[in-house]
Amino acid sequence: MSKIFGKWDFSDVKIDDPGVKQYINLNTVLLPHTGGKALQQFSKSRRSVIERLINKVMRNENNTGKKQKAYNIVKDAFDIIYAKTKENPIQSLIKAIENAGPREDIVRLKYGGISVPKSVDTSSQRRVDQALMFIVQGAQKASFKNKRSIEECLASEIIAASKYDVKCFSISRKGEKERVAKAAR
Repeated sequence: MSKIFGKWDFSDVKIDDPGVKQYINLNTVLLPHTGGKALQQFSKSRRSVIERLINKVMRNENNTGKKQKAYNIVKDAFDIIYAKTKENPIQSLIKAIENAGPREDIVRLKYGGISVPKSVDTSSQRRVDQALMFIVQGAQKASFKNKRSIEECLASEIIAASKYDVKCFSISRKGEKERVAKAAR
């Protein structure tokens, strides 16, 4: 059986949330670059969740297009997670995605010339995408103009989100989105 980064086995990883279970793929071997072969709808959910995290790390202006650098950031962050928690970092990432994905969102409806917010349930695919985005944004904001490296900040963000710490960026953004959606009901 192959392992992610040659260290982490994903056979014993358990996904508790049945809503996102279908959209988190752990069965594929991590390839450094699949070329984003997303030709069909929902084909990004067939890609490994680790590769999707790497792609999210690549999205800011410092790492744009630098896949190998983003790969090394995630690999080092997983080593830090294991050193701090002594548990499988893939399980921590899955728990963080389950906790950081908002369940409600708002859409803007136009009635005449007035824009009215309306609360809607978030799809499972969007929950996974937004959770990954919030985790990476929190790590990038924490490491900007700071002595801590992006690897340490990503590791601490994943650990905090997996423990549902309301002080971490991803959980606070989830709460903010759900609070706005609750007000728009």
